[in-house]
Formats: sequence, C-alpha cells, structure tokens
Amino acid sequence: MMPINQSICFGNFRRDREPEDVIKKAAEIGYKSVEMLPADLWPVVQDHGMRVAIVVGHSSLPSGLNDPDNHDRIEDELLKNIDIAAENDIPGLICFSGNREGRSDEEGLDNTIAGLSRVTKAAEEKGVNLCVELLNSKVNHPDYQCDKTEWGVEMCKGVGSPRALLLHDIYHMQIMEGDLIRNITDYIKYIGHFHTAGNPGRRDLDDEQEIYYPAVMRAIANTDYDLYVGHEFSPKGDAFDAMQHAYDVCNV
Repeated sequence: MMPINQSICFGNFRRDREPEDVIKKAAEIGYKSVEMLPADLWPVVQDHGMRVAIVVGHSSLPSGLNDPDNHDRIEDELLKNIDIAAENDIPGLICFSGNREGRSDEEGLDNTIAGLSRVTKAAEEKGVNLCVELLNSKVNHPDYQCDKTEWGVEMCKGVGSPRALLLHDIYHMQIMEGDLIRNITDYIKYIGHFHTAGNPGRRDLDDEQEIYYPAVMRAIANTDYDLYVGHEFSPKGDAFDAMQHAYDVCNV
C-alpha cells in the first residue's frame, strides 16, 4: 500500500493558538503538510519539514469557471498563482466551478472546460495541479455545479491535461452520492487532492458520524495515489486532540 500523506487545513485547527504552535504540533504528530494558510507562514511549514500541499487558486467559490464572464479574471489569477505555487513547492491550486445560476450541467461543463483550458499549458510547464473542488449542493453550497464525481471526471477528460484534476472532498461526496470507495478507486487518476470531515456535521472523524475512514483510506492507499489527504473539519473539542485522532484514524 502507498502511505497516506496527511495534511491539516490550517484555519480549522488554529483557533486561539499561535500559528507556529499549530504548525509545530502537526509536524510532531507526523503530518506531511499544512495547507490553506497565509503565505507568510509557508516558510514556517517548510522549516518543519512539511509542504504546503494546496492553496486557493482563484476567487470565488460561487462565481467560478462555469461563467465565461469570469474567464479573463480567473486566467489572470491562476497564471499568477501557478507561478507562486511553483516557486514555493506547492503541488496544487484549488479551483471552483461556481454556482449554476440557471446553467444546465452541459453548459456549465463546456464553460468550465473552456476556462480551465486557458491555463493548463502554464500548469503543465510549472508542474502545478489545478484541482476543481467537488462540493455538495444539498447542505453547504446550494446551486454549486461541480457536485458529482462523474461531472468532475467529464470536466477533466474534456480539458485533457494531466494537470486538470479534482479535489475530492469525501464529506461532500458522501452527502451527494455515497459509494465512496467505488468512485474513488474508479476515478483515482483524476484526483489531485482529498479533504475529509465527518458526516453529518462536518466535525471529527469519530464514531458519531457515518463515514468509516479507515476503509476509505485503505482504498486510497491501495491505488498509486501519492499526493495528500487534508483534514478540513471543525473539531468538537481540543484542536490538537482532534489532529492526533484524525491522523491515527487515517494512518493505515
């Protein structure tokens, strides 16, 4: 099995602690990355022997690639952030389809393919993955378009670049479609990053939620996936205890 390279989403675990203490604790536990944190903290992560696995590549979640009116702006933002990511050894950028706002899945798909295709040459040259996030439109992000794995896979195929991938959020896809292990293993070559959280509630990976993360992690480990799994949940109690517990659950 491939090892699971675990990461924490910085904002979920900082709370009232000093940023350096959160980063130090992640390294002590065994995490390989701290992600989605301010740029001035990236060197601190690297000084502790970890990477920044992924950061947001463009704005915004509801106003994204499925609207051609956004393409010029998003192209500029992504080209800038591709360079920044490459300079700082950051393997991925988060991208967003945007909300439907009346667009059919077919129209939104065509628009997203066209928008992302404008920057894939730069991403390929710099070795940076463009990870369009899969989010649920049922509970947390009403009207979001990239809300099913198969839609996202068709987007990746349409772009046709090895750098056009998905951020598979396990919590969100449990809400939208379930069948997690089958979809993950069938489509692993299109996945450039994972996020976790317990469902329902987007809280700890404990036995009060329905996703059995050890089995999901073993399924990932049994593929050739060698990127990162980032924990993006809101701890119920002490954030450091939650970091340790999530690491132990997913350290298969």
